[in-house]
Amino acid sequence: MSEQGRVTPARRRGLADEVADRIREAIFAGFYAPGAQLREVELAGGLEVSRGPVREALLRLEREGLVRSAWHRGATVTTLTPEDVAELDSLRGALEHLAVQLVVTHAADEDIAAVEKAAERMARAEDEHAMVRSDIAFHNAVYAATGHRRLQEAWQAIRSQVHLFLLTRIGLSSEGYLSHIADEHRELAAALRSRDIDDALELFAAHRRHAFDILTNPTAAH
Repeated sequence: MSEQGRVTPARRRGLADEVADRIREAIFAGFYAPGAQLREVELAGGLEVSRGPVREALLRLEREGLVRSAWHRGATVTTLTPEDVAELDSLRGALEHLAVQLVVTHAADEDIAAVEKAAERMARAEDEHAMVRSDIAFHNAVYAATGHRRLQEAWQAIRSQVHLFLLTRIGLSSEGYLSHIADEHRELAAALRSRDIDDALELFAAHRRHAFDILTNPTAAH
């Protein structure tokens, strides 16, 4: 960790990709919460790079939807609005519907086994942020199992925003997240293994709906 305790120094100077990776990791680890300012000077000092790569990295993260810039505030970690949440949920639902159909009807057994292994790894997550990473890794495995390159690319285009969506979800309520989410994903994997398309689609939809309900109505978690 750097002296600021937020980001680790980049090993190779001047690489905007690596700087973007480090800032993204810091956001996903919870060091920068939604709405937090990302000051170029502080980031450059912590990463031990000049401000140029930091500026370029922030632009890349803005394209991913993780960062927003305004002339009077500079760069901040994206705070998802109700409209953001609704759009992201509907788009994720459309992509996942196709993914589940493809996995159930076309995926090889070994591809579904990779999804099952991703679900099992979730049980070893030590905290909520590690669980969110494992959650995303599970869905990475689902999309990989589709064998549909453009669908995988569409998922990758929104993956960072879905990660932020899940971070926002645990920020509002982490009750039961660590204790129940791994089992929930085992059920999702089992539904894919059973190749019952209606059951799988319903379970995946219910999984998304629960997280959406927490973001739109936090009392739904209780």
